Formats: sequence, C-alpha cells, structure tokens
Amino acid sequence: MRQYLDLCRRIIEEGRWVENRRTGKRCLTVINADLTYDVGRNVFPLVTTRKSYWKPAIAELLGYLRGYSSAADFRALGTRTWDANANSNRAWLENPHRKGEDDMGRVYGVQGRAWRRPDGSTLDQLRGIVEHLSRGIDDGGEILTFYNPGEFDRGCLRPCMHTHTFSLLDDTLYLTSYQRSCDVPLGQNFNQLQVFTLLKLMARITGHRPGLAYHKIVNAHIYEDQLELMREVQLKREPFPSPRLEINPDIKSLEDIERWVTLDDFAVVGYRHHDPIAYPFAV
Repeated sequence: MRQYLDLCRRIIEEGRWVENRRTGKRCLTVINADLTYDVGRNVFPLVTTRKSYWKPAIAELLGYLRGYSSAADFRALGTRTWDANANSNRAWLENPHRKGEDDMGRVYGVQGRAWRRPDGSTLDQLRGIVEHLSRGIDDGGEILTFYNPGEFDRGCLRPCMHTHTFSLLDDTLYLTSYQRSCDVPLGQNFNQLQVFTLLKLMARITGHRPGLAYHKIVNAHIYEDQLELMREVQLKREPFPSPRLEINPDIKSLEDIERWVTLDDFAVVGYRHHDPIAYPFAV
C-alpha cells in the first residue's frame, strides 16, 4: 500500500504532462516504476485508501487464462471491464476484423492460449509453461506474452500488462510482470491484484511455493480529470493493513481453472478500507 501511494506522490511531484492520443486527455506521467508483492506471506495488495473491487480483477484474470475473446464471456465470469473497449471504441467498431457485438479480437489471453504460427497452427504458451514448471523445469524462458505486433490490427486494444516471466529457484516460484502503460488511480489496483493472483495460482497448480511478484510499469500516469481526487482525497487518507487472499484448495490444475473455477473460489480476508472514490475512466 505504501509503495502504491509513493508512486502516486512521485507522479504528482515529478510527472510531466503528455497528451494521450487515444483518449484525447492529458496525463501526468513518469517513466519506470517498480513494485514488489509478497505472495509467499499472502500480503494481498488491495488498495485500502478507497474501497476497491477485487472480484472484477480476478474475474478478468480468469478470462485471460481461459483465452476468452468476448466481453460477454468476461461478463459471465463477473466483470464488465471489456464492455467499453469491445463496443464503444470507434477505431475497433470500424475495424473490418471485428466480428460483431462484444468481440474483442485477438487480444490478451487469446495470444496466451492460441498464438498463431506462420503455418496457421496455434501455440498454447500457458500450457507449455505449466507443464515445464510442474516438472521443475525453468530454462530461463518460461515467458507468457500477450504482445503480438503482427496482430495489433486484429484486436480492440494493445495489451497494457503484456508479459509475465516465471522463475523457479529451488521450490519457490517467482513472477516478473511487465506493463507498458498504466492508469494508476484505476488500472493499477486491478493490475497489481492480477500479478499477485497469477503467481499464487501458478504456484498452486505447478506444485511450488509462491515467492515474490515483481511488477514493472514503464509509463505510469494519472489523467488530468483524476488528479484532484488523487491529490485532495486519496493521498490524504491513512492506509489500513493489507488483507489476505484465500483460494479454494481444490484448485490443483490448469484444467480446473479452465473448467469450473469461479469467483466463489476466492475470498479476501481482513479487508478494511476508506470510502469509494469515483475516478473517471478513459476509453
């Protein structure tokens, strides 16, 4: 929680204004931010200086792990985070590759579960990583990436959190996640929960202990219409201790995640928080 607030202060104190062409809004921006989450000790990085909604973040992660490409499938899991980008993004609505309502195209989990080879076949990156780690193999390339420049025109949004590298030392699994761009007041709360949960799940299904999760953000920013709420409200609140994330012990394999896991299989324990803050969302 402290490192999140420190990043917010750094953006306000050191950031420079950048015009965001996609949204038409200015952002106060810094380059390079590094955060660390202690998954082994179960210190769940859920923001406490405002009420934060963790369920949509985990639902979105589950959709990625399943390779979903429809906002309707994400809604069925418990999150509406892809509704706007699938259905209100003008460039995507005019894109000839869009298949219709709720279609997201070949973004995020689609790349992770069905990366296209030159011969037209697909590669399931995630399954290969799970198989390696389950056998205790780490060849320095246990990398899950959603970033495919060759198919940017076939999706509604370039991935922001784009690459996850898993590292195995003895019996402890670590994760380093890379994010090219981050809306810190809104997006980062989602992203840091997903980094944490991804390591916790991957350690569980591959039979290892979770260690630390490292989260690198290249472009960290606060939109101009979010700045006053951040500076005058959220940063003046004292954070509460971090809660814990509990996961159903029956989740033991990638197939479990694909077939039956729902939000009912996750619980946050000990979450104290301040009142919600209605930050504007940029599409």
